Amino acid sequence: MQVRIIGITHVPEVHLGADLAGLILSACESGDTPLVEGDVLVVTQKIVSKAEGALVDLDTVTPSPFAEQWAVRWGKDPRQIEVVLRESVRIVRMDKGIIISETRHGFVCANAGVDASNVPGEHIVGLLPEDPDASAARIRERVRDATGLDVPVIISDSFGRAWRNGIINIAVGVSGLAPLKDFRGQRDTHGYMMSATVIAVADEIASAAELVMGKLENCPVAIVRGYPYDRAEGSAREIVIDPARDMFR
Repeated sequence: MQVRIIGITHVPEVHLGADLAGLILSACESGDTPLVEGDVLVVTQKIVSKAEGALVDLDTVTPSPFAEQWAVRWGKDPRQIEVVLRESVRIVRMDKGIIISETRHGFVCANAGVDASNVPGEHIVGLLPEDPDASAARIRERVRDATGLDVPVIISDSFGRAWRNGIINIAVGVSGLAPLKDFRGQRDTHGYMMSATVIAVADEIASAAELVMGKLENCPVAIVRGYPYDRAEGSAREIVIDPARDMFR
C-alpha cells in the first residue's frame, strides 16, 4: 500500500460566510491537484471557524473575578481566560497557567480549544466550530454536488497528549468514513486473537496530514490519497471515550 499526502496551499484568507468547499476546490485546481475518487480531504479547524464566525473579539469580553484572579497569577489575558471558561462544560485540571477542560463536544483539551494563532486581529481568538461533524458534512456535500465525488472530510485540530511531549493533529469532525477500525476478534500473523485493538483511523489521517500542513506554511488543507478507508457516514463523536470507560474522569 502506498499513501500520498498533498498539501493545498492556494486557499485565500477565509472570512465569515465563505464557501469553504468552493475555495478548496478552486485551490486544488490552481495547484493542479484536482480531487479523485478515493481521496480524503483534511481541513484545518481554523478556517472552518473563520468561515462560521466562531471568533471572539476580546475587547467585547468582561472577565469574571475568577478569570481575573487566574490571569493575574499566571500572567494571562483575563478576557481570554473568560472565553475559555465559557467554552468549557467541565474543568478537569488547572495548573501552571493551563486550563484542561471538557468542551460541549466532549473533547478534553487545553484551554477548551480557544486559540489566537493564525487568526487575524490583535485581540481576536478562535473557538472550535459549534458542530465540527456537521461542518465536515456540509463541505462533503458541497464537494459532491460540485464534482460528483463523495470524498470523506476530516476537520483537524492540534491537541496535546497525556504522557507525551508535543502536540499532534486529531480529528474533531468527520464525515464519510469510519473513524475507528476494530480489530477485535481477528487473529494477528502469529495467530493471537486480538481483544482490545481499535485504531483511531480518523486521528491517524489527521495527524499524517499535519506533516504537510504545518503551522507556518499557510497550508490549511491536505489531500490524503491512496488510503483504503472504510466508507461510513462517520462522526468524531465516535472517537470520544464513553465517560463510563474514562479511567481518568
